Amino acid sequence: MQALARLGRLSAASASVPPPITVLPAFTTKKIRLADTAASRISSLSRQFSSTSRIMAPISKETELLVIGGGSGGLGAARMASGKFGAKAMIVESNRLGGTCVNVGCVPKKVTFNAAAIAEAIHESKDYGFKVEATAPFDWTTFKTKRDAYVKRLNGIYERNLANDKIEYVHGRARLLSRNEVEITTDDGAKSTVRANRIVVAVGGRPASFPDIPGAEHGINSDGFFDIATLPKKVALVGAGYIAVEFAGMFNALGVETHLFIRHGTFLRHFDPMIQDGVTAEYERLGVHLHKHSSQSRVDKDPATGKLTVHYKDAAGEGKLEGLDHLIWAIGRVPETESLGLESAGVKVDGKGYVVVDDFQNTSVDNVFALGDVCGKVELTPVAIAAGRRLAERLYGPPALFANARLDYSGIPSVVFAHPEVGSIGLTEPQAVEKYGADNIKVYKTNFTAMYYAMMDPEDKGPTKYKVICQGPDEKVVGLHIMGLGSGEMLQGFGVALKMGATKKDLDSCVAIHPTSAEELVTLR
Repeated sequence: MQALARLGRLSAASASVPPPITVLPAFTTKKIRLADTAASRISSLSRQFSSTSRIMAPISKETELLVIGGGSGGLGAARMASGKFGAKAMIVESNRLGGTCVNVGCVPKKVTFNAAAIAEAIHESKDYGFKVEATAPFDWTTFKTKRDAYVKRLNGIYERNLANDKIEYVHGRARLLSRNEVEITTDDGAKSTVRANRIVVAVGGRPASFPDIPGAEHGINSDGFFDIATLPKKVALVGAGYIAVEFAGMFNALGVETHLFIRHGTFLRHFDPMIQDGVTAEYERLGVHLHKHSSQSRVDKDPATGKLTVHYKDAAGEGKLEGLDHLIWAIGRVPETESLGLESAGVKVDGKGYVVVDDFQNTSVDNVFALGDVCGKVELTPVAIAAGRRLAERLYGPPALFANARLDYSGIPSVVFAHPEVGSIGLTEPQAVEKYGADNIKVYKTNFTAMYYAMMDPEDKGPTKYKVICQGPDEKVVGLHIMGLGSGEMLQGFGVALKMGATKKDLDSCVAIHPTSAEELVTLR
């Protein structure tokens, strides 16, 4: 959310550019601030709550920068180019502004994680002397309504920010006709052709298609999670990545019977083995039903009740799971590059559909650029924002300052909002061994119980595990992996240290903050 907030603070620079198209912001439940006059109050209310369609002004025929995709990366590039450097910019988006992160990703996911954390705190409060009785189940419907309203407020904020930065915003679909021409189809079906000196492709990705088994369509993808209207009693998720793991942890914490199907013996398999083993074991302790080494063969839907049955095979043999309210396929994401007309402009994509770019976001065409999830490098919102801003600086900023501006894709921290939270930056232990050799690395690790659990029975205490991987005689830290309470907030500061080239000696030289879990990272022996 800090990255999202920073997007909102880019100041508009004075520039000779045409005025933006007139639009009506999305709905919002935010209270309208009192205006100076009755007329302004009425106008404000009209803009905020009108149910009429967006007023469409004529689309410009030419622009300096045309950005396809109104997600985090596209917004970052367009607002930096126009708001700071005065470039005439246009952004085209076919869905809601903010992209995956704001609408069906990080933001509503973290809000749901917060609800799950409160549920856990209520359960654990008895060990601290509180006598809390749940008088009713979690009101998912009320929660969803408020979560959706929050997302709509963000959509409106983004739209107003585009207007403030004098960026022409077009709601529609874009398709490249050539290296300098883009055809835009607006919501009413009208088509326009826009010439642009530079084009940025920032269309992101979408959930992968359902597996090719009978009845797979009875399930939903990860986007569909945010459309669930009432709290289910029993769900199944298929997938071993962070999306499936996060959703499973939230459902379980909110009292839903949760089943997670994975193809191997652990999940989060791109993370360090300590994380894989530790979080997998903790999910089993918390009551998530894990189906390891599993595959699905068929999904049935009861026409009378709407309940689902999943037929599967795992290490124990064949089985079926009945009475499911929802089945969520969280089996990966793919780039949204179909029907973009990339071939018409000569833009190369790889075998999986990702746009091929170099370290400076250049594609195979010298005036067409790409960034964010559509490139398949590191599919994280702050990565897309940073890449977009660096690109705009290089293209439109003073060459003396920004001629070589680009995002450094090494040492990017990432967090999984699992139960417990996971944080990771740098190399895993197997990667460090492969790169430097086992004799050239030293691993420091610890496993302890956080003080938060001191008042609880042994069976209710969650694990905390930390690992620091060092390389060479100076013991430069090349990997840091943590799991436990507060890992998400904790990792950001250590990420800065690693980007600055911190060594084990640097960690040791920092006086510990006591009593915290983080102090263990500067007292490892």
